Amino acid sequence: MRFRRVLFAAVSTVVLLIVSTTAATAAERSYRSYVALGDSYTSGPLIPLPRFDPLFCGKSTQNYPSILAAALRVRSYTDISCGGADTTNMTQPQSVFLGRNPAQFSALSPRTDLVTLGIGGNDYGVFGTLVGTCPSLRASDPTGNPCQDRFTVGGVDTVKAKIADTGKNVEKVLAGIHARSPRADVLVIGYPRIAPESGYCPKILPFAEGDYAWLNDVEKALNSAIEKAVAADGKSSFVDTFGPSAGHDACAPKGAAWINGQHTNLLAAAAYHPYRTGMAGVAAVILRHLR
Repeated sequence: MRFRRVLFAAVSTVVLLIVSTTAATAAERSYRSYVALGDSYTSGPLIPLPRFDPLFCGKSTQNYPSILAAALRVRSYTDISCGGADTTNMTQPQSVFLGRNPAQFSALSPRTDLVTLGIGGNDYGVFGTLVGTCPSLRASDPTGNPCQDRFTVGGVDTVKAKIADTGKNVEKVLAGIHARSPRADVLVIGYPRIAPESGYCPKILPFAEGDYAWLNDVEKALNSAIEKAVAADGKSSFVDTFGPSAGHDACAPKGAAWINGQHTNLLAAAAYHPYRTGMAGVAAVILRHLR
């Protein structure tokens, strides 16, 4: 029993040191005004508890912007992200059920000194196309890659072709942020892994086996296009969440998965969207990046 008490005390001391070091490091970068821009992978639909500004943007009080704002102890925090947003909604209002989200750039000001941006997956309907089409094709060829075949025309992957234009759109968004908030540190957040690197879980992620690899390739292409846009911008930084989310894909065991599968959970996450664990994981990656 004494050994257990000593061990517990030692572990507790280590945990306190880690927390204290993290807090001290975060304090070294003191931000006053933080604005979060983005789509549903930022807003966190159905993660308890919801916000109501507006309700059907699917903003959670436990999304990564909320966790980040608390960890950094910012004085002013605005989360204007909204499910379904694409790059056009930075400058144009977005209609949602029973409401409207303002143009996301309206939250920016010259006083803003930290901006996170998670956008691009909805441009040209890329994410919607994948989750709306691929599961229905699995039955036709369970071990093949019917979805990839569907979107390959004349030897050209039409989904990846659209992603190249998404990068150009993100470049324009970054220029708009700098124009409105020239003093801000701008972090562009990549998309976490949805499918595992190997293995399958058709009851959770109902894609044909060959389309798992293609889904990963599409996500890599999207993140790469966004990262290249950041490099071309030269004033922002890219935060990779695809690599750090290895082992936390939709097929991962309960509690380890960052991303929900095909079944909407009204008390945890929308289908194919992050859980609270995913938001906490992304927030931790961002904090490490800031250090």
